[in-house]
Amino acid sequence: MISPDRRAAERATAETVVYRVAESERDKSAVIKGQFSSDTVFEVVGSKDGFTIRPARLDPPVHKVFPDDEPEAGEASEAERRFVALDGEHVCGYVDTEYEPWNRRLIIADIEVAGPYQGRGIGRTLMSHAIDWARECGAGHVWLEVTNINAPAIRAYQRMGFTFCGLDTSLYNATESEGETALYMSLFLG
Repeated sequence: MISPDRRAAERATAETVVYRVAESERDKSAVIKGQFSSDTVFEVVGSKDGFTIRPARLDPPVHKVFPDDEPEAGEASEAERRFVALDGEHVCGYVDTEYEPWNRRLIIADIEVAGPYQGRGIGRTLMSHAIDWARECGAGHVWLEVTNINAPAIRAYQRMGFTFCGLDTSLYNATESEGETALYMSLFLG
């Protein structure tokens, strides 16, 4: 249960944070180091008929800082759009999207909220902007990839209506995330 004091703080934060399409080079090139802590992992259990995804407790919890693999800054195409959350002049969150017209899919390429701003509805609001953009593009669905150990993000995506639609057990091979499974989630737009 969230305390009344925390709710008031979240409302105050929500009122001071401004959301918009990234305009300046500063907005477009801002990088937030992705990280999370979780006491749960979503295990992928294979069988002869397919697979099951089930939550399992971790003891001790895992803390992950994503490797610095941001692509070089460049010109965004018409199909790419970044939405930013600004606290004053400070970028405290962003979502990077790319629309693929051939299958009417809006891809969430990256979504980040700086640590002190997490849990305040900023990620949900950024995702809402991305979903509105998807509808403007004529997308039939929104799609994303998340590591199976990022239970906080998976639960947040599920609360937003995303469901599992696939996985890749080899995507992270030969990376710092070796041993993790890529889970794909989608949200169908009606």
